[in-house]
Amino acid sequence: MRQFPFRGTAQFAACLLCFTFLSSGQDLQSWLVQGSRALQAGDNAGAEAAFRRALAVDPGSIEVLNDLAIALARQNKQPEAIDLYRRALRIQPADPTTRKNLAIAYFRSQNYADAWPLLQELSAEFGDFQSFDLAGLTLFALDRYREAATYLERANKLNPADLATLDMLGKAYMRAGNYKGATSAFARIMSVNPNSPEAHVMMGMAYDKMSRDSEARIEFEAARKADPRFPGVHSGLGQVYWKEGKVELAASEFRAELKSYPNDPVSNCLLGEVLLKQNDPASAASHFRAAAAANPDYKEAQFGWGKAELALNRPQQAITPFQHAIALDPNYVQAHYALGTALKKLGRAKDASREFVAAEQIQAKQRAAYTKKLDSGERP
Repeated sequence: MRQFPFRGTAQFAACLLCFTFLSSGQDLQSWLVQGSRALQAGDNAGAEAAFRRALAVDPGSIEVLNDLAIALARQNKQPEAIDLYRRALRIQPADPTTRKNLAIAYFRSQNYADAWPLLQELSAEFGDFQSFDLAGLTLFALDRYREAATYLERANKLNPADLATLDMLGKAYMRAGNYKGATSAFARIMSVNPNSPEAHVMMGMAYDKMSRDSEARIEFEAARKADPRFPGVHSGLGQVYWKEGKVELAASEFRAELKSYPNDPVSNCLLGEVLLKQNDPASAASHFRAAAAANPDYKEAQFGWGKAELALNRPQQAITPFQHAIALDPNYVQAHYALGTALKKLGRAKDASREFVAAEQIQAKQRAAYTKKLDSGERP
C-alpha cells in the first residue's frame, strides 16, 4: 500500500482546513442551486429549507439572506422576511437590492409608513418604473393623493401602457379633487383599452363631479355597453338621470344596479329618495336602512331613513337615524331641523327647540362665511 507521509502537525492542520473550506464551499453552492431551483418551481418551503442550510454555512451573505427572505415572503411570512432584510442591511447598509426588497416587504405587509422613506430614496436614486409605481401606491395608501399622483405620473411616463398604474393615477386624482387630471388619466386608459368599463365609469364620475352631465351620461352609457354588470355602471347613470329630473329612468337604473349588487349603498339610498318623491315611504325606509347597514357612515342614508320614518308618522323611530346623521356631521342643518320636528311630534318641546336653534345658528354661520367670501372677492 502506498504511503502518504505528513511532514508535521501544522501541515496536517492546514490540509484539513483547506479540505473543510472546499467542502463547505461545495455545500454552499449546492444549497444555493437547490434553493434557486425550488423557487423557480414554486416550492417555496423547499427553497426556505435549502437557503437556511446555505445561511448556516455563510451567515454573513447578504445574497443568501435576500434569497431566504424571498422564500419566506412568498409564504406570507412577511415579518420574518423583514427581519432578514434588516439583518442584511446591517451588514451592507447601501445595498440597493436589499433596500428595494425591504420596501416591497413593508408594502405587502401594509406597513406603508416604513415603506415610504425607502421608496422615496430609491425613486430619487434610480428613477425606475417599479420605484415610482410603488412610491405612488404607498402614498395613495397613506391618503396623500396629490403626492401619489405625482409619482404615478412619473411611472406612467416610463411605462405608458401599464393600465394598473393609470387606473390608480386616475383614482388618486379623483380623491384629490383634481377631476381634470382624472379625466386625462382615464382617457389614457381608453387609448390603450377603448372598451374598459372601469375607465368609462371613472370618467363618468369625474365629469359628474364637474357638473358636465351630458358627458357623464355618455361615459356611463359606454360603460353599460361594454359591461352592463360592471359595478357602478347603472348607479352612475341613475345619478345623472336623477340630477336631470328623469325620475323614472333614474329608478330603473338604480334597480338594475341593485339586481346585481343588492347591498350597494348609493343605489339603495338614491332609490329611497325616488320612492319618497313617489310617496312610498315604507319602501323608501327599507332601502335607506339597507344603505345605512352597508355603510353606517353614510349620513345621507341615515337622514333619508329618518325622513321616511317621519313620513310614516313614526317620529320615535326617526330619532336614532337623525342623531346618527348629526354625529357624522354636526353642521347638518336639515338633520337638526328634522330631528327637532320628530321631537316636537313626541311632545318634547324643549329638546325640539334646542335642535331648531342649532339649525338656525348653523345657517347664520354659513351665511356669514358666504358673505365674507363674496366681500373678499373669493369664489364661494
